[in-house]
Amino acid sequence: MDSEASLSPPSCVPGTGQPVPEADPGLVARWRAAGGELVDLLTRLREEVGGVAGVRLGPGLTVLVTDPHAVQQVLARRPDRYVKRSHRARLLVGDGVLSATGEAWKRQRRLLQSQFTGTGMRRYERRIDGAARTTAARWSAYARTGETFDVGREMRRFALDAIWRSLTGYAVDEETERELTAVAAVAAALPTLPADATDAREAVAADLARIDAVARRAVEAAREGAAGPDGPGLLQVLLDAATERPEYTDRLIRDELVTLLVAGHETTATTLTWLHLLLDRNPAARAEALAAGAEGSAQRRRALQALVHETLRLYPSAWILPRHAAEDDVLAGCTVEAGTDLLVCPYLTHRDPGLWPDPERFDPRRFSTAEGRPTHPGAYLPFGIGPRACLGVQFALRESTVLLEHLLPAHTVTFHRTPTRTSYGITVRPEGPSVATLRPAEVR
Repeated sequence: MDSEASLSPPSCVPGTGQPVPEADPGLVARWRAAGGELVDLLTRLREEVGGVAGVRLGPGLTVLVTDPHAVQQVLARRPDRYVKRSHRARLLVGDGVLSATGEAWKRQRRLLQSQFTGTGMRRYERRIDGAARTTAARWSAYARTGETFDVGREMRRFALDAIWRSLTGYAVDEETERELTAVAAVAAALPTLPADATDAREAVAADLARIDAVARRAVEAAREGAAGPDGPGLLQVLLDAATERPEYTDRLIRDELVTLLVAGHETTATTLTWLHLLLDRNPAARAEALAAGAEGSAQRRRALQALVHETLRLYPSAWILPRHAAEDDVLAGCTVEAGTDLLVCPYLTHRDPGLWPDPERFDPRRFSTAEGRPTHPGAYLPFGIGPRACLGVQFALRESTVLLEHLLPAHTVTFHRTPTRTSYGITVRPEGPSVATLRPAEVR
């Protein structure tokens, strides 16, 4: 597909500096009366107004950005004009790299960047594979006994084990796993917490205390030289930084550790849960991926990666990316005044029929054929784009693919209960249990 030819035109004529087109006030009134979710309003806003569209949720204008050219301008070309302010997860991650801004963010990102590309990633491959093998062994036991289990919980266990091994050098133990369920609990609660920061913190104080205790024990063990079987992990990188950089206090080390836990397991677990649910509805996609090549071949790996990418298209890791205009700009021909809030929405960009034919259909071939997807960088951004794109993209893709290499050839998942709702919080996640059993795979 020719991406440039297929892109929807901007909402305004380029270069004219027209006002941002706004929704009819009745749209917001009807949405509020219906008690709809934000995603419902934004979907109608894009359909009725366009890829750069204004809406008044309060006294000021909020601009929805889904047009890929405008997305690229906001996130990649002019990130200094469209800045990130307080992150929704700040209560949980503190001043970690996910929520940091300005020069502090630049320093923190530089420290971690090398850990997630090239040579840095190779340090963690054995740890990821170890976590995948542990999960595969557990699934083999489920298959032998016919035991029912929750696929979502299994994906969280795997992703937590993979990031914990990478952080500390050790497989996650039962107590740590149990205590770190508090991470998911706080993340799920964030959208509904009180607006007042003190009240919000009090509402999740017990869970935050559990998380802090786990982080404190991990830091103390690393300081005592307790390296795991594969050597020290990412936590040691933070501790080494503290010997030369005074800003790496115990609090910042805690914040970075929790940030890596949140970013390193919650989003991956959600993606893998969606993937299993999508394969249940589309069994031919699983068969095609396994038939693409022999076990361990590059062809099969690419086919499995296509499964992951198509899942991320439908359910991106970050479904909405808030930004704030620090100065005036012209976006898709529309004047955006300093002080305007913007919502970049990968979820809606990925479901734009002008970019993705039949966008609601799960079709991994979009990512396995040369003409299957638009090539404009603003059209597919499950991890964001530009300088604030997710650091752990390669880690997430690697752990997802490795787990699928172990599980898909051996087992077919049969669901007995699936989630009935979708929750739009920090991530887009299936709400409710995904109860299943396993049977021997029909395709090897």
